[in-house]
Amino acid sequence: MPIAFAYTLIVLLIITSVLLTLLVLLHRGKGGGMSSMFGGGVSTSLAGSSVAEKNLDRYTILVGIIWFACIVGLGLWLKTELSSTTSTTTESLAAVLRSR
Repeated sequence: MPIAFAYTLIVLLIITSVLLTLLVLLHRGKGGGMSSMFGGGVSTSLAGSSVAEKNLDRYTILVGIIWFACIVGLGLWLKTELSSTTSTTTESLAAVLRSR
């Protein structure tokens, strides 16, 4: 696989990492925590879960799935690159030993 694939996944991983952090911090706190530190614990719940909270949950899950796919994709790319490099190195070493 080309190196551009890895760079694309790394950029996407950085973007989703930042987004995931921000989305998690935007969630309403259910008890103490980071969101109550920023004033999230002061607001009262009028109608339970609002549409905005449900959408925030959906976006958080979607970004989390994309983040996980980037991690798996980078792992698979690295595995294929290392195995192709190892086999090339082994073949080169075998050719050098045969020439002696």
